[in-house]
Amino acid sequence: MNAVLDVKKSLSGQAWQWRSTSADARDPAFQPDDLVTQLLLARGASRENLDINKEPTIRGFMPDPSVFKDMDKAAQRIAAVVKNDEKVTIFGDYDVDGATSAALLIRLLRDLGLEAGHYIPDRLMEGYGPSGEALVNLGAQGSDLVVTVDCGAMAFDALEMADKAGVEVIVVDHHKCAAELPKASALVNPNRLDESEAGAEHGHLAAVGMAFLLGAALIRTLRQEGYFKNRPEPKLLELLDIVALGTVADVAQLRGLNRAFVAQGLKVLAGRQNVGLSALIEASRLKRAPICSDLGFALGPRINAGGRVGKSDLGVRLLTTQDAEEARDIAAELDHLNQERRAIEAHVLEEAESMCVSQQNQAVAVLSSKGWHPGVIGIVAGRIKEKLNRPAIIIAEDEDGTGKGSGRSISGVDLGAAIIAAKDHGLLIAGGGHAMAAGVTVQTEKIEALSEFLNERLANDVGTAQSGKALLLDAILSPKGVNPSIVEAMDGAGPYGMGWPAPRIATGPVRIIKCDIVGKDHVRMIVSGDDGGSIKTIAFRAAETEMGQALLSAQRGRKLWIAGRAKIDDWGSRPAAEIHLEDAAWAD
Repeated sequence: MNAVLDVKKSLSGQAWQWRSTSADARDPAFQPDDLVTQLLLARGASRENLDINKEPTIRGFMPDPSVFKDMDKAAQRIAAVVKNDEKVTIFGDYDVDGATSAALLIRLLRDLGLEAGHYIPDRLMEGYGPSGEALVNLGAQGSDLVVTVDCGAMAFDALEMADKAGVEVIVVDHHKCAAELPKASALVNPNRLDESEAGAEHGHLAAVGMAFLLGAALIRTLRQEGYFKNRPEPKLLELLDIVALGTVADVAQLRGLNRAFVAQGLKVLAGRQNVGLSALIEASRLKRAPICSDLGFALGPRINAGGRVGKSDLGVRLLTTQDAEEARDIAAELDHLNQERRAIEAHVLEEAESMCVSQQNQAVAVLSSKGWHPGVIGIVAGRIKEKLNRPAIIIAEDEDGTGKGSGRSISGVDLGAAIIAAKDHGLLIAGGGHAMAAGVTVQTEKIEALSEFLNERLANDVGTAQSGKALLLDAILSPKGVNPSIVEAMDGAGPYGMGWPAPRIATGPVRIIKCDIVGKDHVRMIVSGDDGGSIKTIAFRAAETEMGQALLSAQRGRKLWIAGRAKIDDWGSRPAAEIHLEDAAWAD
């Protein structure tokens, strides 16, 4: 494939290529598409489905919930709980996906006339997923049914213990499953190995998306049983703000139904119907209606902070409260905890980065140390993955000889499957996840063996993924063409996120007018084109990279091409476009 702008090796060492080249262009009768259509086609939308992708709605992408294994069984059992006024507890994971999944079911059951309890395990004291002791205790406290959300797919021992104690459990999850399934009254998970073909197509859904589908199945079941003859049906679509938050914060791929969840959820969120989310928006100091990136970078981290460094159930309490004053108090506490989390994260990241030299020849970076806070290891793993361009696992070693680890992967490398294989080989106490993220519990003396196993298993996949790395571009603009109007036009193919990447543009040639470091290690640059267009750019966490060093040491006035995401900067008296710089190449 020909390199765009003839950039075969940029300052970051990669070629520039088009995201998509349409075969239609070779047809003599071809008429160029509008910008939004080009962006949609480049992200995998078919011409037949352009309309529903331009305006992603729940109706356009919603599957029949019954296509999923055990969905009807779960809906029927929960319907019986509602009609018989039984006691149910929602057992959620301590991250945003777990909090939103639990909150959705709790709010829905409340609208159906049943107050459900919740249980969120403490990350430090209990670890990930349901423990047998917790499930048995919930049963002893009177729960007729426990529904686990965003966890449970690999909880064999815990569910076996619950079953023996007569505690009924339904699992709603999305993580990788083994061939054998744990004991449960129903296990709803699109990533079951025995899932139907139609159900498996939705394996990219977050747990909150599966909880939404369970909610739809539950309402349908109750409708068929005449439950709504004398009472109104709950408005499930009003809970899409919660679904959107969990989907984006869990970095689920924004294609198909997930795009509809987020597109419609943002509309609900703008109405601020949920007092908890409204308080969180205020605590996040957002002055406008939240956009997709705010879910991942402003609201999500604050909810996560409760489970990472604070009280694990703060997120669920915030999302389910109906008391505005309580919501403000919880949101303020989460905001404070998020600041604390950032400080802890910075310390762990600094120590982990110092160890990276020892990982130069490894396909998977496995870093461990005592004293690291397990609440931030997932974030640090993501940072190390970005730095090294390879999967990374960060392990916090405990005093008892075990370590809790969190891993993040790169596109094309299924880390979750490798972790499950490592568990099957006896290298882990517990482990699971999905392609891009995974968690482990490991004996410290087996960390080295785990590293060797993962490197041997994933070396070829990592090599293939790295060798095929290229910067994919959607458009080339003149410097003056980088303006708010074009940014707004490109937003028409959103919302963007994992699996549905925001447009990346290139522009130039431009001259460097100013280049310096802002913050800790961000490279800020002002460039000017021959057409008179001036652009402000910023490359986040780039000061120590090859590209960052080249730009900082470059002679002022030198010409280059730049590439990245065009954003609207609305801090000044009038909006202007800026570029979040991802790459650059010399033009002279």
